[in-house]
Amino acid sequence: MPTLLILEDDPDVAQAARLALRKLAAVAVRTAPEALPAALDEVAPDVLLLDMNFAPGASDGAVGLALLHEVLARRDAPAVIVMTAYAEVELAVQALKAGAVDFITKPWRNERLEACVQAALARRAPAPPVADELLGESSVMRSLRAQIAQVGASEASVLILGENGVGKELVARALHRASPRAAGPLLAVDMGSLPEALVESELFGHRRGSFTDARESRPGRFVAAAGGTLLLDEIGNLPLAQQAKLLAALERREVTPLGSDKPLPVDVRVLAATNLPEAELFDAKRFRPDLLYRLNTVVLRVPPLRERGAGDVALLLRHYLAHFSRGKPAREIEPEALARLTAYRWPGNVRELRQACERATLLANKPVLTWDDFGLTDLAAPMPAEPGLDLSRRERDAVQTALAQAEGNISQAAKLLGLSRAALYRRLEKHGL
Repeated sequence: MPTLLILEDDPDVAQAARLALRKLAAVAVRTAPEALPAALDEVAPDVLLLDMNFAPGASDGAVGLALLHEVLARRDAPAVIVMTAYAEVELAVQALKAGAVDFITKPWRNERLEACVQAALARRAPAPPVADELLGESSVMRSLRAQIAQVGASEASVLILGENGVGKELVARALHRASPRAAGPLLAVDMGSLPEALVESELFGHRRGSFTDARESRPGRFVAAAGGTLLLDEIGNLPLAQQAKLLAALERREVTPLGSDKPLPVDVRVLAATNLPEAELFDAKRFRPDLLYRLNTVVLRVPPLRERGAGDVALLLRHYLAHFSRGKPAREIEPEALARLTAYRWPGNVRELRQACERATLLANKPVLTWDDFGLTDLAAPMPAEPGLDLSRRERDAVQTALAQAEGNISQAAKLLGLSRAALYRRLEKHGL
């Protein structure tokens, strides 16, 4: 189960967050800033929920920003979500520029808090150093990097296509770094994890009292990302009704917060990403053509790992084994295991490979790594045709196997299958599971 650490000096606020998030992760709480270093070593959290002020009346966030820099300087830093009051929006933007993956304003709605933490858990860790991103010497990866260099300096909207785990967010980061907006924030919104009722509030903001539980006004992501880049991740999961409102915001370059009749101008470059096949994007019942044409001025296709060749797989294996060895010499892989690893189809793509390398580094107890050390199954291996066994049955069996391996954990089962949570839920409903 993933781990979450909350650093919040108000015990009541910390307890409220712990209760809201205990189904998503094993939650630990600390209330004093000086307890953070020891807690990071003890808990080894995947995500840190970090308050920014710890003294009565303080609002400058100096302590929180200092802690954020210390956390992100660690080799195995968690993803950091900062907590601020509405009046501290500029502070949240500072934290995003410094490397926080997200922010949440207090008081929060539990649905918003859960969606924020789920998205951070999906990313699991902040970006690796620039030199470590988008690794690969295959022709498709060299072509992708060349396209990023060419498109990055423009203001064009970019649609990033690719399966789960291929590195779509890394492409977005590379585009942001190559743009004139690099000094501004890069803010990602996981549209797949947002409840439909929260989409407008999340993107456009809301005013106090505009709906039940709207106790304070809150800026939307378009406003928070001003001067920078906004990544709309898993845009294919956005309901049609909300697509129309997003289109209007993009065309007018302004947003109207819920409960307000005054539009706010926005200055932001919009990137979008999805794991949907292109054919489904052109299905008008699924995605508005006018919104698609607004988003896909440039289309970048991120190749799945199985199409990048054995050379890229071997390169990535060496890279991540060295990364997780934490400065110690990386162990070798026995030749037979390496042959199987480079022939494996990697349904979860680079994300699955990274996790397999982490597992092997942590759990293997021999000097040379074997296939079993990586914890992979043959679930994704090519399957020969069998009389009487159709594709629907295979899909159902694969889903059942993944659920069993993940002990019913939907997020983990989705990772095993290389699917988003939403896509797995659709398959569960389809097969009556």
